Amino acid sequence: MFVFLIVLISLIGLLMTLSVLLQSGRGGGLAGIAAGGATTQILGARQAPDFLEKATWILAFIFITLCILTTFTIRPEDQGQSVIQQQAQDNPTQQPIAPVAPPTDDGAAAAGDDQNGVGDPDQ
Repeated sequence: MFVFLIVLISLIGLLMTLSVLLQSGRGGGLAGIAAGGATTQILGARQAPDFLEKATWILAFIFITLCILTTFTIRPEDQGQSVIQQQAQDNPTQQPIAPVAPPTDDGAAAAGDDQNGVGDPDQ
């Protein structure tokens, strides 16, 4: 059912794209190019844009409705987990690593004096 709805949504999306591109805007659009302007002679001056506008609205309504209905057709076993949830399930006892505190100035100065021989009168 889910795959069927996705295919149907894709087809409706293509039809809606076509109906939007065929609509004539201020510049004439693709509707004026089709049949060399014969659409206004055959269908009348205003019938083609009205039909395309209604078709676009209907297709958009169906598209949005099917997108919302598709979320209800997803089975719980088909839903995946996020990476964070998977890591938490794999290592439930893993504790976060605490940051290491930097050494204090007193300890670093004393260690540095002994290693460099500073303050050693025998050298």
